Amino acid sequence: MMMEYLLFAIAAYLLGSIPTAVWVGKIRYGIDVRDHGSKNAGATNTFRVLGKKPGIIVLAIDISKGFTAVFLPFIVGMGEYGSDELIHLQLVCALCAVIGHVLPLFAGFRGGKGVATSLGVIIGIHPPAAAICLGIFLIVFIISNFVSLGAMTAACSFPILLVTAFGVRSPWLIAFSIVLSLAVIYSHKKNIGRLLKGEENKMNLFKK
Repeated sequence: MMMEYLLFAIAAYLLGSIPTAVWVGKIRYGIDVRDHGSKNAGATNTFRVLGKKPGIIVLAIDISKGFTAVFLPFIVGMGEYGSDELIHLQLVCALCAVIGHVLPLFAGFRGGKGVATSLGVIIGIHPPAAAICLGIFLIVFIISNFVSLGAMTAACSFPILLVTAFGVRSPWLIAFSIVLSLAVIYSHKKNIGRLLKGEENKMNLFKK
């Protein structure tokens, strides 16, 4: 069983390590997005540096990485859907995929903040909670124009929603949701500093 966990963890990490923003920027535009803007290899910085079309492509692929990682055990028939064995494997894959995005093997361990991949993970694990988290993100983002604030608020909402709105009692799933939320907040530590100083970059969702 330990070998199965290890193999799935490695596969999910490698999947998460696909540096979408870096490859799209270099192959299509000859630009490493990590040298511009916030110097982050994520969808938000891709929107800022390269524009909406490449930003949407990066966002979609990064979300897909998390979603696909979560379903890897199910795809190869490791346990029935909803079983404890499958859920445990999915949580391992989810965590490793996010780690891969943040510390990608294929991009010198300089990746993104894991927000889009985390969303994909949440969609795969609990679609209703993911939908609400996405709604929370959009509301906060549209009102404040701060992507970071929307991401952190949505991340903090995930474990609260699982327990209060959906009555989840699985200690593993609750622990995972808390770890994921803390990881997203930690990855935004610089953004938090800029928010407190009033220096955080804004982004208008509807601006052309």
